[in-house]
Amino acid sequence: MSEGPLVLPPVRLLPADDLARLALAVPLLDRALRLTRWATPERPVDAMGELLDDDLVAAAAELGLPVDEDEEGLAETAQAWGVAVDTGLLVLEIDEEAEESTPVGEVAGRALPGEAYERITAGLPRDVLDIWLAAAESALADAAAPDFESLREVMDDGDQVLLDELDWDPEKEAEFLDSALVNLYALMAVEDSAVAEDGPDAVPLPVLAASLVVPDEMEQPSDAVLEEVTEVMMRLDDHFRLLATTGLLDYQPVDEALIEEAEGDAETGSFPEFPEGAVGDDLDPEEVSRYGMVLLTPLGVHGMRERLVDAGAQAPAIGDLAGGSGVDLLEALTGYPDQAARVEAELWLEDRKPADAARELLAAARGDDAGAPGRRLICQQTLTLLGAEAEPALREVLEDRALGGLARVWLTESGAADIPAPDADMVFWLTIDTLAAQLAADDAPEILADLVRDLVARHDGFFDAAWRVDHPATADVLEAMGRLHPDRKAAKDARKAAFKARSRQGLPG
Repeated sequence: MSEGPLVLPPVRLLPADDLARLALAVPLLDRALRLTRWATPERPVDAMGELLDDDLVAAAAELGLPVDEDEEGLAETAQAWGVAVDTGLLVLEIDEEAEESTPVGEVAGRALPGEAYERITAGLPRDVLDIWLAAAESALADAAAPDFESLREVMDDGDQVLLDELDWDPEKEAEFLDSALVNLYALMAVEDSAVAEDGPDAVPLPVLAASLVVPDEMEQPSDAVLEEVTEVMMRLDDHFRLLATTGLLDYQPVDEALIEEAEGDAETGSFPEFPEGAVGDDLDPEEVSRYGMVLLTPLGVHGMRERLVDAGAQAPAIGDLAGGSGVDLLEALTGYPDQAARVEAELWLEDRKPADAARELLAAARGDDAGAPGRRLICQQTLTLLGAEAEPALREVLEDRALGGLARVWLTESGAADIPAPDADMVFWLTIDTLAAQLAADDAPEILADLVRDLVARHDGFFDAAWRVDHPATADVLEAMGRLHPDRKAAKDARKAAFKARSRQGLPG
């Protein structure tokens, strides 16, 4: 996990009961549970806590896994046994003397059902999810460990091969995999589909790989960077294939035909080259899908959020704010994607009377602090979700300098009658306030530039009046307008107005 606090967009979580049912059906946990029941009341183990050869074969049969020449079924059975031990479904009782003196493969102790087995059998969703996550953590550790079968292939006549000689650092590999999963969580969370009822869209593997390699400021990746993206993509493909039974991911692997083509091409080695632009937006979905598609499952979203929160990150879930105050809601929603903010606001409003909710939101929107314009903009957007029953609360603030403007906007859009016209000061104050909120939200510069140009075009002498507005952000807004306006004369007028506003407020120019 990254150091320091990490702030992530909100995600939608399934109810705990539903997640627990999904967890119990995950192959990795299901196999570990079946072996635990099979091992009851006890099973002999060797000094390493592993099953004896005959019992391993019997356990594979219990799981319905084939015992063939390549021993894949036995390897999967041994993994399931390891997960049962790692999660506490099984506990080992091995005498210390026997552990030191008994050869591997001979009886040194026994395995018994553990406390975790009692908890998961009781069926409380929280316990089931905790044990599933422990199983997933065990699989993640295995995925980051070296493949000792592959290592044997490069060993010379029994000579020992050190991990550092093979450029393999399990800790770094675990960090790499961790970073990839965090980035996958973040990429999914920023999409509007992350809070949709049918869940988020899958992420192309090249896009995830690029997020780990391409610097944010790099508009067009170089050939060297693209080559590194490809190598990272193939590392992720190896890892994600190993995680198929964990319930963390839905993964469509890289097309084997692409890998075979690359292996036969001396110039590209064993890495398939993905199409030019595969880390951009204008992609052929069918072609890109051949290079792998990955998605955190609902369980995976839950599990990654648990891990992020444990690491100190801010990883909110939709519905977290439903019982909070209006201030909590407005402050949090300033950092939410649009669709997530709307869904969260709807949940907050759900159990409140419209007029009471409007009054609480309007009260929370007051203030002259730096975050106040953002709160007022979110307040205005949230109020649009309320019907005519909220009208009395909006009329109560018509004379309020900070709230009167947005109240008139709401009343007008709601079709209310007898709305007093705002004076020029209130119009300009609302304009400065709205721009301050949008600048703080770091909206797309080209969109803000268009807004600034249209605003100035609609109001003759805009800057002559704007510098007089008694708003804490007036000078900063005018200065930003000077940077954003495409016309040199208008930009110069904005900078002059900003200087006047600073002088009026007694601020340094």
